[in-house]
Amino acid sequence: MSKKIKQMEMDGLKQAFQEVRDMVLLTSSGVSATIENQLRLGLRKKSIHIQRVKNSLARRVFDDLGLKVSNIWEQSTVVAWGAGSLSELSRELESILKKNNNIKVKMAVSEGLELSFDKALKMPTKAEAIGRVIALATSPARRLASQILAPASRVVGQIKSLADKPAAAAPAEVT
Repeated sequence: MSKKIKQMEMDGLKQAFQEVRDMVLLTSSGVSATIENQLRLGLRKKSIHIQRVKNSLARRVFDDLGLKVSNIWEQSTVVAWGAGSLSELSRELESILKKNNNIKVKMAVSEGLELSFDKALKMPTKAEAIGRVIALATSPARRLASQILAPASRVVGQIKSLADKPAAAAPAEVT
């Protein structure tokens, strides 16, 4: 392959992965082209992209983009990215990995740093993370409101219990 063609391929990879910070690197040796195409079309419906890359070119491009990826450039490499978050991507790929034994995970990359696939599976999705942050942010206000309302609710409860008791016999009038 000539230097000009390699440079063109590297430019294409840089353009494709410029904004990508979360991805899963796979190897798919032994997968037929038909199965890989069906996989690619199925994932595209879920906003997940996959691309087979040449290891030597991808290593250079990832280094240039600041992605810390090392020691995985042995077998063929397929890069998967998209789906909104690394967790969603990992969960979707896990279901595919269970069906196809020829596809293996090399590693996951989160915010440009290496991460094991198991950790990527345990990470919260974007919606779950936002929900946790909102719950943590509103927790002190909820506690304060419950502390303020607690004494009043006790008094109301006692008044209600007194009102529900049958009326005691009224004392006789003195004349």
